Amino acid sequence: MEELLEVLNDVCPDVDFENEKGLIDNKVLTSFDVLSIIGELNDAFDIKIGPGDILPTNFNSVDAIWALVSRLKG
Repeated sequence: MEELLEVLNDVCPDVDFENEKGLIDNKVLTSFDVLSIIGELNDAFDIKIGPGDILPTNFNSVDAIWALVSRLKG
């Protein structure tokens, strides 16, 4: 989880990922932010986030993002 937070903070340093639970619902992240995060996560964790994984529920909180990364790492 610590590595995930580092990646997220590198991409969007002004976002409070640890406390924000509505990253998508509250429009904290833009679509460009999400695409940037996806690219970084793919590289950092050696995973492939596909179009079917790009859902608001998967990016609404750090816990949701971690669950996605964990599932894809398998």
